[in-house]
Amino acid sequence: MRFRRICFLFCLWAFAASPLGAQSKSNPFVQSKNPLYIEYIRKYKDIAIEHQKKYRIPASITLAQGLIESGAGNSELAKMSNNHFGIKCHNSWEGKKVYHDDDAKGECFRKYKNPKESYEDHALFLTKSPRYASLFKLDIGDYKGWAHGLKRCGYATDKTYASKLIQTIELYGLHRYDGKGMPRLPKNYEFHDMESQWGLPYIVAREGDSPKLIAREFGLYGYQIRQFNDLLRGTKLKEGDIVYLKAKRKKAKKPNTTHTLAAEESLHDVSQQYGIKLKSLMQRNKISSDNTPQPGDVLRLR
Repeated sequence: MRFRRICFLFCLWAFAASPLGAQSKSNPFVQSKNPLYIEYIRKYKDIAIEHQKKYRIPASITLAQGLIESGAGNSELAKMSNNHFGIKCHNSWEGKKVYHDDDAKGECFRKYKNPKESYEDHALFLTKSPRYASLFKLDIGDYKGWAHGLKRCGYATDKTYASKLIQTIELYGLHRYDGKGMPRLPKNYEFHDMESQWGLPYIVAREGDSPKLIAREFGLYGYQIRQFNDLLRGTKLKEGDIVYLKAKRKKAKKPNTTHTLAAEESLHDVSQQYGIKLKSLMQRNKISSDNTPQPGDVLRLR
C-alpha cells in the first residue's frame, strides 16, 4: 500500500537505526540523526500539532509516518505529487491521480496541490475510516499503541512498520510533541464515539458530561459547544442528549420540510433533532413571547 522508493541515504539511516546497524561501532550513521529528517520535522511539526488538537492523532505518529512514507519529502511520490503518506486513490478519491509501482505495478496514488493538503487528507483518511476507529480510544501519548494499531488495522503491508515508526519517534524525540496544546482530561477518561447526521459531527452525551469537558476532548472551547447547541451558560447536559461539534444549519436538509410538535417537546428539542439553529427555527415560524407554539402545531423546517 505504501510507496517505497526512498533514496539510498535514507536506506543507510534506516539500517543505522535498526538493531543490526546499532551493533556495528564502525558504522558512521550509528546514533546520528539525518539532517534532512530534522529539517522535515522543523517544517511540518506545527501542522502535526494542529492536527493533534483538531483530529486527536498524536503529532509524533503524523510526523513519523510522513518521514517514513515520503523519505522526509524526498521520495518521487512526494516530489511529484505532494503525497507524503503514500495514500492510494481507492474508490472514493475524486481528485487528481498519479501512477507508480508499489505492491503492484502502476498503482494509483492521490495527487495534491501542496504538502499541507496531503496532511489534511491523511487526517481525514484516518478519522473517517471505521477501520481505524479503535485508535482514537488510545491515550494521546500512547505512540506505541498507535504504531502497532496502524499496522494491525492494515495501514501498511510492511511487517516492520510499527517498529520503524517507534524507532523514528524515539530517535528524533517526536513524542515530546504529543499532547502539546491539548487540554487535560480526567484520568481514565472514556472518549466519545463521534457520529454524523445532516452532515454535522456530533456525540451523544453521557452521565456527568458538560460542555466544558466535551470541549476539552475535541480541542474546542466551552462557549463553542454552548453556541453550537443553543445552550445557556450553566445548562446541564442529560444522558442521551445530542451535542453538535459544529455550528448547526439555518434550515433543515431535504427531505425534512415540516415537523409536528409533540407533547412535552421543546423548540430546542426540534432544533437538535434536525440540526437547525434555534434562532433560525423561531424566525422561520415567527415565534415570539406573544406567539408560542402548542403541541400539534406544524413547524416549518426550511
